[in-house]
Amino acid sequence: MTDVIILNASPRESGNTHILCKECADAIEKTGLSTHIISFRGKNIKSCIACNSCKKNTGRCAIDDDGLNEIIDEIKDAKGLIVASPVYFGTARGDLMSAIQRISMVSYGGDRFLSKMVGGPVAVGRRGGHTATIQELLMFYFINDMIVAGSDYWNIAFGKAKGEVSEDEEGLSTVRKFGENVSLIINSLQ
Repeated sequence: MTDVIILNASPRESGNTHILCKECADAIEKTGLSTHIISFRGKNIKSCIACNSCKKNTGRCAIDDDGLNEIIDEIKDAKGLIVASPVYFGTARGDLMSAIQRISMVSYGGDRFLSKMVGGPVAVGRRGGHTATIQELLMFYFINDMIVAGSDYWNIAFGKAKGEVSEDEEGLSTVRKFGENVSLIINSLQ
């Protein structure tokens, strides 16, 4: 069992979103909790088809050919969930939104496994749309009765070219503190 699952919605290998996920994971692991970064790279996450079979087939989504059910199984066993997205045209990547909507439906249709889980969103982009992305992703946490950890700024960082986010020390520091706070809350609840 992994303590905290981090969803990396970037299609790029070892890009800016991955760098932020790794910084966050390292901060969490320094507190003794385990993490697993799940990359969306190469995956073709489909949108919810509103079939409601997750209410009948508790714990599973009817779409069973894109790997999301396996991700859901890992999330169910975790204490924390962090979603990280690059900013695309001012919002989160579409496949991440599809994923978290389906994860929500499966949780709602079953035992509400997301309830009281600790986490929060992270966004990285070139110039703008960061706070809109964070706000969009926060809706997932609030509607699922999740516990959102804060930091000393929004969980955002700036970068366009691969690795450029490493130059945003304030963004890196914010995401590290966020990871520490996720751990603090999880450890306080045990």
